[in-house]
Amino acid sequence: MHTTVEIEEKIRQRYHQPKHVEQFGIEPVPTELKTVRWHDIFSIIFGFALNPGSMLVGGLAVVSGLSFLGAVGAITSGVLLATIAYTIMATVGVDYGLPGQVSTRMAYGLRGAKWVPSFLRTIASTYWFAYQTVAGSLAVVAILDRWTGTPHSLVAVSVTFAVLQAVVAIIGYGSLKHLSRTALPFKIVILTYVVVLMATSGLPHFSISEVLAYPGKPEGNWLLFVTWMNVTAAGSLTMVTDSADFCRYTRSRKDMWLGTLIGKVGGGLFAALIGAYGAAATLGKTANVFEIVSGLSTGWFALLMFLIVIALDNWTINVLNLYTGGLSLSNMFEGLGRFWTTVIISVLGIALSATPDVVKGYTTYVGMLGNVFSPIGGVLIADYLFVKRMQIDLVALFEPKGSYWYWRGLNPVAVVWTLLGFLAYMFVIPKGWIQVLVTVVATGAGYWATVKLLAPRFEKLAVASHPTVVQREAVEDLDWDLAVRGTPGAD
Repeated sequence: MHTTVEIEEKIRQRYHQPKHVEQFGIEPVPTELKTVRWHDIFSIIFGFALNPGSMLVGGLAVVSGLSFLGAVGAITSGVLLATIAYTIMATVGVDYGLPGQVSTRMAYGLRGAKWVPSFLRTIASTYWFAYQTVAGSLAVVAILDRWTGTPHSLVAVSVTFAVLQAVVAIIGYGSLKHLSRTALPFKIVILTYVVVLMATSGLPHFSISEVLAYPGKPEGNWLLFVTWMNVTAAGSLTMVTDSADFCRYTRSRKDMWLGTLIGKVGGGLFAALIGAYGAAATLGKTANVFEIVSGLSTGWFALLMFLIVIALDNWTINVLNLYTGGLSLSNMFEGLGRFWTTVIISVLGIALSATPDVVKGYTTYVGMLGNVFSPIGGVLIADYLFVKRMQIDLVALFEPKGSYWYWRGLNPVAVVWTLLGFLAYMFVIPKGWIQVLVTVVATGAGYWATVKLLAPRFEKLAVASHPTVVQREAVEDLDWDLAVRGTPGAD
């Protein structure tokens, strides 16, 4: 039996990590550290969903032709759809203290998890970090230009924000929790003021009644609604493999469910309302709400408030992309440790943030990510709910040749169905359908049926599906030398 202090010291020495940063990477979190309540999860998730990037999505949906209500409805529906899958996989974090990427080993195998979900999530994390950073920097530059009357460098602002965020992510989960809790009230108050400022500006088309009645363009139709619903769901679904990361310090499932559901859907709705309001008020001409509000008030106080909320967002929220990206990379290269993998992801994210074009082609990039993460989500949910019945052999996740080794560390059934789901999303499912939902359900059903059919014929599948003894022992009783050492020869 090891104490929490002893476990952390083992991990620190193994990876040569500095003190006073979060030590736990791929290792499960001990029960003693599971003290986070629902309001802390809410602060993190709500604040993450309520960001300039998400507001920009609301504006872009209106600019593309949707009505105000259509844009808000499409985006909120997409967030809700993804949140269902997100919450299911977050349970792994609460129950077992695991980061999401390690839990994917139960479906893809100890090696397969590294080069399918973890590799793809590392790419997604880096893109999302850069996108959110540049989107926030666009708002800052618009405000600074209006305030001072002189142009400012978008690249310089983006890189500055990126560096500040990297510092928080490298320190770890504790810094995310405390900063999110502190920043959220300020964000809500200031962003509410943004809406009030637009609604009371007295300008044509800015009143609440006119915005609510904004019809969009004539070509705005069901297909456009479904497109933005799919785009939003696909973007949110890229985090399905990481939902457990934010919940593995959580005290109970109830705390996780409350904090996640209210935070993710509520934050997505609020962000969509703000972004779509500005775009509808300008008759679909401007997607960046901060560009709009910076033109409504030249007073120093209002502009300062806008700068504060964007700075808080970029400093406290977007760091989650670096944090999850670091954990993904830790799952791929177990010998590096969370601190060092987060440093690597931060460097890549900062470099990409210096490329303003990262915000262009949003629907294309997110659509591509959704093409991949929809079938991954389907496989993981089916495996966890219907094959494993929410029971994980914790030791086997770190044990070469154990229950989840499959064939040379890879589960070909999971990989094949991920590929089939990707192809179906790309070439089979009609555009007018809710592609994300259809892909998740069809891929999950196909994976479950295949495992049921083949498990009696292949011992490796049978063992992985129903380990002889499901080991749900306390984290403190694990063979920590094994867990910290990782999977030999798997890097």
